[in-house]
Amino acid sequence: MNIKKYLPYIGVALTASTLLIVGCSRGFLDKPALGALVPSQVNNKAGVTALLMGSYAILDGQGQGNAAVGGGNGWEASPSNWIYGSVAGGDSHKGSSISDQPPIVPIANAQEIPSNGFFNNKWRALYEGVTRCNSTLATLAASTDPYISAADRTEFSAEAKFLRAHFYFELRRFFHMVPWIDETTKDFNQPNDKDIYPQIEADLKVAVDSLPVTQTNVGAINKWGAMCYLAKVYLYEKKYTEAKALFDQVIPNTYGGPGAGGVTSNNLSYGLTDRFADNFDASAKNNKESVFAIQMTAHDGTNSIAHANGGDMLNFPYNSPFRCCGFFQPSVDLANSYRTDAGGLPYVTDYNSHAVANDQGIASDKPFTPDAGNLDPRIDWTIARRGIPVHDWGLHPGNNWIRDQGSAGPYSNKKNLYWQATAGTYSDQSTWAPGSAINYCIIRFADVLLMAAECEAQLGNFAQAETYVNFVRARAAKPVNILHKYIDDTKPMGGFSATPAANYVISQYAPGAFNATTALPAIYFERKLELACEGHRFFDLARWGIAATALNAYFAYERQITGDLSTGNFTADKNEYFPIPQAQIDLSNGKLKQNKGY
Repeated sequence: MNIKKYLPYIGVALTASTLLIVGCSRGFLDKPALGALVPSQVNNKAGVTALLMGSYAILDGQGQGNAAVGGGNGWEASPSNWIYGSVAGGDSHKGSSISDQPPIVPIANAQEIPSNGFFNNKWRALYEGVTRCNSTLATLAASTDPYISAADRTEFSAEAKFLRAHFYFELRRFFHMVPWIDETTKDFNQPNDKDIYPQIEADLKVAVDSLPVTQTNVGAINKWGAMCYLAKVYLYEKKYTEAKALFDQVIPNTYGGPGAGGVTSNNLSYGLTDRFADNFDASAKNNKESVFAIQMTAHDGTNSIAHANGGDMLNFPYNSPFRCCGFFQPSVDLANSYRTDAGGLPYVTDYNSHAVANDQGIASDKPFTPDAGNLDPRIDWTIARRGIPVHDWGLHPGNNWIRDQGSAGPYSNKKNLYWQATAGTYSDQSTWAPGSAINYCIIRFADVLLMAAECEAQLGNFAQAETYVNFVRARAAKPVNILHKYIDDTKPMGGFSATPAANYVISQYAPGAFNATTALPAIYFERKLELACEGHRFFDLARWGIAATALNAYFAYERQITGDLSTGNFTADKNEYFPIPQAQIDLSNGKLKQNKGY
């Protein structure tokens, strides 16, 4: 819903359902605002339903055209958090050239400042989500429409509170101390002097207790998705016992063997898709691995890519069939992480000592031989690298598809790329950069398994933690996840041969491999491999308390290869959170207090 007013303090758009009507002493001026809704238009079942749908719609953070809903460019509020989770977390470079979108450079280097407008626009977009949820709840409470049944009220309230918890969880892990504003708040200039985790938990508990186990509307949250989200919040709070209790209700105690497809629980099937790449393919979205996903669409009739992954419109290979723009390039450090040893296991502690051959500094018309060593097959569904098939578009040519190797390295992102054969259906070409109908999964089942593994390891249940990790690795090892060479390199749409594109070797951990010393490092590394370039890495490193060690090591290694990280230095007990936007502190007249160190 795009009808909105603006609230001075938090600087976010209020939907018309807030029903703030300003009176005037002169009768001829006492008219409803043009384009505004009056209470009678929304305090019925249709109105509440529309408001709730508007709350879901804002999950993508996008407004009109190519803009973020709270202002700025769409990528500043992308729900994939490619800037704040992946670039800031070291699994990707900003990409393009060093001078393109310069506000991202200090974020990549852990040199953030409160006046960086990217943070303000992300803040505004998230609070717009909060506002829409509050508007839904307030309107629902005020409505006396007899067509809203008791069951409807329970359902609408639970979904709105779940969505509000999501927006607040994002705010909490981004900015640490943020003000809580709900549907009963009258004075919106609230301080940020209290931790909001208890309110987030309360909203999610309502969702868990009240939502149905299945939903007829695609993308609507259900009981089990809410349970996974609450468990994730507990994990961030280090409440491992509470999180485990929830994961134990979602995940089966046995899988029927490492290759089993998943769990059927109360008529809802969750599991790992056989094909890892199905999680990044619009033709296979909303599969059993999708626990909670933002629904993306192409060709929605708006002549805009706002709902076609508009926040990621920059993140396609440069000078390629995708047209634009060369951002979001996986790091060399990430590529090296996919090296495996003779037994098919990763080099958890010294992976950069076993570097994957790349074409950094080599022109596309000069010879280059792709790496011949052992690799985890997930590398070639995550990273597009020279000489390896890029879906059905052809071999990655290397430097010709990179705007500036010296700035951001030799690789392109692959998880956001659509296929040539279905581009007419699943890509959006309505503006200067492409969009796609590939959903963004906020939580997928592989993530659930690895979060559960983390809880088990923290509680000393190492065998169970190892089982969960091996379940993820077993999927990656399935033959369907082996990328093959083309039958004819000059005809990439002609199909794939029986010859693997690289030397893929991956195995599960042997029984007993996980113990008090090895379990957590292995789980942390598995999250890096499985969830790479999905916006998780920075937030994982921060909550684990190892961000300073990991990112400063990353800066030291990667700056030897690229020129975009010359100032990189992570300060512990500061950079785990981003700064409260200075614009918001100013609007609050100082009631909002800045995070430590900024």
